Amino acid sequence: MAKSVIEKVFAVDVFNDEVMRERLPKPVYAKLKKTIEDDEDLDLDIAGAVAHAMKEWALERGATHYTHWFQPMTGVTAEKHDSFITPTANGGVIMEFSGKELVKGEPDASSFPSGGIRATFEARGYTAWDCTSPAFLKEDAAGVTLCIPTAFCSYTGEALDKKTPLLRSMEAISDQAVRVLRLFGHDEVKTVSCSVGPEQEYFLVDEKKYLQREDLIFTGRTLFGAMPPKGQELDDHYFGSIKERIASFMKELNEECWKVGILAKTQHNEVAPAQHEMAPIFSTANIATDHNQLLMETMKKVAKRHGMECLLHEKPFAGVNGSGKHDNWSIVTDTGKNLLDPGKTPHENVQFLLFLSAVIKAVDENAGLLRLSASNPGNDHRLGANEAPPAIISIFLGEQLEDVLAQLLETGEATTSKQGGKLNIGVHSLPELKKDATDRNRTSPFAFTGNKFEFRMVASSMSIADANTVLNTIVADTLSGFADELEGAEDFDTAVHDLIKKTISEHQRVIFNGNGYSDAWVEEAERRGLPNFKTMVDAVPELVKPQTVDMFERMHVLSKVELESRAEIHYENYAKVINIEAKTMIEMAGKKFIPAIIKYNTSLAQSINSVKAACPSADVSVQSELLTTCSAKLAEAQGALAALKDVSRQAATKEEAKEQAEFFKDVVKPAMDALRAPIDELEMIVDKEFWPVPTYGDLLFEV
Repeated sequence: MAKSVIEKVFAVDVFNDEVMRERLPKPVYAKLKKTIEDDEDLDLDIAGAVAHAMKEWALERGATHYTHWFQPMTGVTAEKHDSFITPTANGGVIMEFSGKELVKGEPDASSFPSGGIRATFEARGYTAWDCTSPAFLKEDAAGVTLCIPTAFCSYTGEALDKKTPLLRSMEAISDQAVRVLRLFGHDEVKTVSCSVGPEQEYFLVDEKKYLQREDLIFTGRTLFGAMPPKGQELDDHYFGSIKERIASFMKELNEECWKVGILAKTQHNEVAPAQHEMAPIFSTANIATDHNQLLMETMKKVAKRHGMECLLHEKPFAGVNGSGKHDNWSIVTDTGKNLLDPGKTPHENVQFLLFLSAVIKAVDENAGLLRLSASNPGNDHRLGANEAPPAIISIFLGEQLEDVLAQLLETGEATTSKQGGKLNIGVHSLPELKKDATDRNRTSPFAFTGNKFEFRMVASSMSIADANTVLNTIVADTLSGFADELEGAEDFDTAVHDLIKKTISEHQRVIFNGNGYSDAWVEEAERRGLPNFKTMVDAVPELVKPQTVDMFERMHVLSKVELESRAEIHYENYAKVINIEAKTMIEMAGKKFIPAIIKYNTSLAQSINSVKAACPSADVSVQSELLTTCSAKLAEAQGALAALKDVSRQAATKEEAKEQAEFFKDVVKPAMDALRAPIDELEMIVDKEFWPVPTYGDLLFEV
């Protein structure tokens, strides 16, 4: 059978299982597979053979360099390229790549965020080969480079990246889930993996217009801008016909993704004008994370080839929906069983109910931590803004599971499960549809959607590593407690039944199936005692609470020092981001907007004088009114600009990272809003000929 176009290109640039099986000696391949699939220690004796096969494969594909591709705590990827060349005695070169070079690299660790773990003069850091995520080739203007996914740690062993804690958390949840499964008699299960599918939302704008806006260039979002006459009110963009230019971009994006093994599946227009989404098929958590980082990089690169710019910021345009990254998470055994699949009769599926109750307990007890894991400065513009999930963490289970749990709490037994039945649309030529037992809820931050949870809060520009590290760790810790309790039980069936009922009873406050956008829910959540962290800065202390530290150390995912460093990095990052935004606003207002408005005012004044000179009795009230209004708003803008400059200078005097972040949140951001308001109002008045930057209408509709 002839291969399809996709089959011909899929994973051609990946050193995947098929390539390894073909090129590695059988004993080497078998040992490597044991490490990848069974969590066995990596046998370093095989590294040389793997490195040789990897090099030969890469050279055949045109590679000249290799790099340890890693994910520091900047949130983006990093790489240092080395060529394969080694000099020979006769003045030539040979192409070499050793097992040592594969397994370990040494990039400078002093210039990456460390939160105080490393001083500037302490420069040594190490990258370590992650054999569970396949190497791949990347082609750009520099040629073809062999990219080797790696972890990144300090000279003293602390994690300086996103991958290391994620891998630790994956081992933790695997170990604890297997303990629980053993109690159910599943001795055949050796490992449990986290299956993740991140949906990626993004905007595309014309590159020429993008380059005329310093705010987009420096911050990724528009710091000024009034809404156009038409936004997303008609809902006509959502799932609408894809424009030719966008379709061309999507076609090339898919091809680039498929080459490196990214399972690009779904593409469509999103709610806001110029907004779109790409969703992949599920992968294990670390591969899904690697692929999502690579996807974001590829989106940027491909967009430029089409004369566009890809915006990944969570809120690039005020007044229209921002972008998120829905993180679909489930846990699956190495025998192929999804532990969050309720089956047709969930009320009888005790194993599922136990794992479900573990997730409910974990989310309820660690809501603030989970909120922080999805947070960055940009996401503060989305969460709780009636376009994205609220900042309050709650769980949507749907009618079927809510009913099952209600039966357990009321009578101690669940005897029935609501079924979906059939959906008759009322047209004979249309098929009768099988109806799901539960509707969906797009206002829920953490929703059960059939056989997985959809964590809808994650920011669009973020790595998904933090969210999945937290999810894995909090559930692993809960399962550990469950296993401790059940392993000592005299009557397992009674003990597991009582444990499920007790857990649901104690943590039912976090279950909410209603409208998460309503003011009534905010009040109800407060009554229930659920935390409501309105900003990222408010949530950072959750990372270093004693119970958080104890849990992460208990699960061997992050130490107290590593957690404290991450809290420091969160504060520093927030302050730096808002500082860049403030400085950009100051520059744009002082050098673009205020001069443009002065020119417009001058033209109005000249018009008034010219008309009066030509016809003293002429009515110039329109020009005079415009001039008065614009002059007043101009004065307001100038005053707000002076105030923003002043508080920005004050922010620089704050020495502690936490103090500085809070000052930017409480003082600088309101000053930024005060400067934006009059300039946005003036945009609606000033002649477009005078306006110095492309407007929202230009950016959102002219792609």
